[in-house]
Amino acid sequence: MTIPDWVWISFTFAFGCCVGSFLNVVIYRLPREKSLVKPPSACPACNRHIRFYDNIPLISYLLLGRKCRYCKAPISPRYFIIELVTGLTFVFTYYLFFRSHLLAAFDHVAFLSGGWLIYLITIILLSALIASSAIDLELWIIPLSACWLVTAAGIIGSTLAPLLIHHKVIRGYHLLPYASAATAALALGAAIGLIISLILVATAVIKRSYDFPEPEGPEKSADERRDTSDGPRINHRLEVMRELLFLTPIIACALAAFWLTKNIAPIRGFWLAFAEKPVVAGLLGSVFAYFIGCGVVWATRILGTLGFGREAMGLGDVHLMGAAAACIGAVPVVVAFFIAPFFGLGWALVQLFFKKTRQIPYGPFLSSGILVSIIVHDRIFGYLAGVLGWQ
Repeated sequence: MTIPDWVWISFTFAFGCCVGSFLNVVIYRLPREKSLVKPPSACPACNRHIRFYDNIPLISYLLLGRKCRYCKAPISPRYFIIELVTGLTFVFTYYLFFRSHLLAAFDHVAFLSGGWLIYLITIILLSALIASSAIDLELWIIPLSACWLVTAAGIIGSTLAPLLIHHKVIRGYHLLPYASAATAALALGAAIGLIISLILVATAVIKRSYDFPEPEGPEKSADERRDTSDGPRINHRLEVMRELLFLTPIIACALAAFWLTKNIAPIRGFWLAFAEKPVVAGLLGSVFAYFIGCGVVWATRILGTLGFGREAMGLGDVHLMGAAAACIGAVPVVVAFFIAPFFGLGWALVQLFFKKTRQIPYGPFLSSGILVSIIVHDRIFGYLAGVLGWQ
């Protein structure tokens, strides 16, 4: 029996709204280092426990008249907006993949025949982008734990996907990251270099950048977080040089692995046979994309800081783009990086006109660029195939 579309869409919307309700918890608690599980949700004004019938996504907010049942304190519209946006995002992604025919790959991949995995990876990514953007807008930070979750989802999903979907479909339509022998070697070498760098940091051979003690006192307000005037005591160029030192083993090991698998005959033969295994290609393809996504933003951060003498972009943006690339691939994320400034420019003009500030949180604009890249996925690779002859 065929399930009608309205059933799929209704369920997807309801499920997305429930996820959005959880994202509201994440948005409030995660940057404040509070448990996401306990205590149960409570009114921040009167601290009364919120009953399940007052916590139904969208509906409870409207029935309660946007006020707490007990103390009548107003409920922030953010809760309703996040639930609605997440529900609509889940429905839009389902429609884009399986009903719109805008993405050619999904004419060959049904939802129940492996397409569900692609959809799952994508909605995990988009949910994290919604939460991270909301946090960045409020507090000017991007929680790294959210980025790590998305990175893990991308790597695990890309590894398992060839078990459900033919690898030629994955690679031919760029459904998920998928490595050639050369990019797989670069990914493995970079991963080894990352382990070395982390050991050097843990043993204090390399000092962390911007590793200063937190000032004592009350938690910073949003306005204080927006104030980036940190005085002359910080040598920003020195700090990013420490980051460049951290990246050196990663780059060196990646190049060494590439050279070894190209020029040493016994290694080359083994590697070509090993790297062509679909599961390996999926795993290392996602790892390679992660490093490219991080690298594009990190290079901009380092060059911008060296050039202007002030911290350019944040490390949260680096992790965010790396996580997105692990899910959707390096090329769409690089395109997203160049789309993002157009969103940022519009926001900056509004801020300059009304608030006379030049500081903007960049996470939401990177997230918007990523969403656009997902939508125009086929156009990106169609253009590259026509101009550069990519397959």
